[in-house]
Amino acid sequence: MNTTRFFRALTTVLGLLIAAPFTVHAKDTVHVLVWDEQQPEQKKAYDGGFLGDAIATHLKSLPGLQVKSVNLNSTEQGLDSATLDQTDVLIWWGHIKHDAVTADHLKAVVDRVLAGKMQLISLHSAHYARPFMTLMQERSKQDALKQIPEADRVAGKYNFSAPLKRGSVKIDSPLTPRVELKDGVWVLYPPICVFPSWRADAAPSHVTTLLPDHPIAKGLPIKWDVPQTEMYSEPFHVPKPDAVIFEEKWDKGEFFRSGCLWTIGKGQVFYFRPGHETYPVFKQPETLKVLENAVRFLGK
Repeated sequence: MNTTRFFRALTTVLGLLIAAPFTVHAKDTVHVLVWDEQQPEQKKAYDGGFLGDAIATHLKSLPGLQVKSVNLNSTEQGLDSATLDQTDVLIWWGHIKHDAVTADHLKAVVDRVLAGKMQLISLHSAHYARPFMTLMQERSKQDALKQIPEADRVAGKYNFSAPLKRGSVKIDSPLTPRVELKDGVWVLYPPICVFPSWRADAAPSHVTTLLPDHPIAKGLPIKWDVPQTEMYSEPFHVPKPDAVIFEEKWDKGEFFRSGCLWTIGKGQVFYFRPGHETYPVFKQPETLKVLENAVRFLGK
């Protein structure tokens, strides 16, 4: 064998192997699962159909996305292992049937997000959905550990076992999540994942894109309106987001962090606030663009 040719070939192969780890390839196809409890009231805003199906239909029309729409009445609530294993990004809409989702299906979703195998987008009233609340609790535990002195962490002087619960808050209620020292033990008060007031009067919200360079904000104006939406008012009882991409304000003075992103475990969660089951929020080009961007960003 020609020695010169051998070493040239070997050098080429080694060069490729060395360069390969530094080459990032985007996925050719992002697999999206849209989950919707399907309230009959949605038909008022979505031409006799359901909100989740409308979102899925739009996303299906876009290149590089493979989309499936499921609901609470689907086989295994649409959350069977085979379906979840094929899902890169799960979009979730829930409102009044949160607790109908089984514990097994909740665990299947949460475990995949924590492992980085799937990402979650939670919409509007899904702030009270079991997957969102559970993942916010997991993020709260991560944050709380960082607040505890190292000696107490090593000694195990903390208790993060308080159960999640839904409830009401007032404007001056102590914020959750929070960690407090009680009798020598650090106690975590988990996030309630709610806010002090809301108003379903179909008044417009005025959105500001706070992070225009973020991929989820790609192609969106700095200022834009949602013509009809329900109002939610801060403070929102969730862990501090890693990024707040959008903020909404209303003419009566309320405001809300309306596009929040968290890393939780090895996965990510994006919460997008605009919505209401009887207003056609997800017919609007801007809100649909947010979902497209979020799906592509999280599913990359």
